[in-house]
Amino acid sequence: MPALAGSSPSTARDLEHLRHAIDLSGRAVARGDHPFGAVLAGPDGTLLLAAENTVVTDRDCTGHAETNLVRLACRAHTPEFLRGTTLYTSAEPCAMCAGAIYWSGIGRVVFGLPEADLLRLTGSHPDNPTMALPCREVFARGQRPVEVVGPLLAEEAAGPHAGFWTEQ
Repeated sequence: MPALAGSSPSTARDLEHLRHAIDLSGRAVARGDHPFGAVLAGPDGTLLLAAENTVVTDRDCTGHAETNLVRLACRAHTPEFLRGTTLYTSAEPCAMCAGAIYWSGIGRVVFGLPEADLLRLTGSHPDNPTMALPCREVFARGQRPVEVVGPLLAEEAAGPHAGFWTEQ
């Protein structure tokens, strides 16, 4: 079954959870890491888990907020349960994170800052060699649907990145 290429409309709860993920991206910066955050909500919309980027603090190139969240989610829940969950992330999942989301079974992704805008902010910064590969394209190669909503609140999501990649 192909991935869902389009976007469904967002809800007030989507925006609330997305703002939480954006807040986490600011917290990551405050503790010395890259500005990315993610949260997972259950099928009923309740917040289940939250994670920040740990690439710098853990010295782990896979420590993106989304992969950190996927690791937590897979330890806590079955793939069947995760199919009904939504991952909210401050920025569009990169190819690695989209792959992790796909393999975890998470059924829906809502993101703030699109990958193309992130690339404009990071430029050629060596700490974030952004790929021009939208998560929808990664999910479209899979055998199960992953619903994608976004970009949403892109200007808010860009806030924690302001000056970050030029001051490093």
